[in-house]
Amino acid sequence: MRMRRILFDRNSECLQPLLALIEKQKHRTLVLWAFEYADELTNRFEEKYPDEHRPREAVKTSKAWAQGKVKMPVAKKAIHAAHNAATQISDDIVYCSIVRAIGHAVATVHVETHAIGGPIYALTALVYENEDENAQAAVAKECDRLYERLLYWESAVDTVQTSWADFLLRDDVPNKERLHREKREGK
Repeated sequence: MRMRRILFDRNSECLQPLLALIEKQKHRTLVLWAFEYADELTNRFEEKYPDEHRPREAVKTSKAWAQGKVKMPVAKKAIHAAHNAATQISDDIVYCSIVRAIGHAVATVHVETHAIGGPIYALTALVYENEDENAQAAVAKECDRLYERLLYWESAVDTVQTSWADFLLRDDVPNKERLHREKREGK
């Protein structure tokens, strides 16, 4: 019987405050937050795998997508390449999970529902890395940190000087994470 490799999901108790905050955000806010996280994770990944460039390329290409410099198929190809890198190192569950976290984080450009994927996979990596009693404390600390960083981006989103793809400038579009929850709850 195969061990369950992903240890968190949208129903995980520790992620509920973060999900509630995600539901209130502009798409651009989530993109900025996810890019910051993807950059952190990519730097960490490259410390162990310095010759594997697909995760970094996924981040770079997704940033260009968010700025309207490339179209979705180009970014999607780079994101899938990063996931392929994760598959190739699947025996290294910590770093495989980190690459999956990067892929989900940068896919936040596509839709808000990808935003929680970064933390889901990164927290999974954290648990596998801390397989003792420290794992719970490490997870709680990281969830708090992610929440605080999202609050920061919520307040800073309109001060960021960058170009945006037109679809990310539409603040009148409902948050897809909120719609996803409402659909699950039958609202």
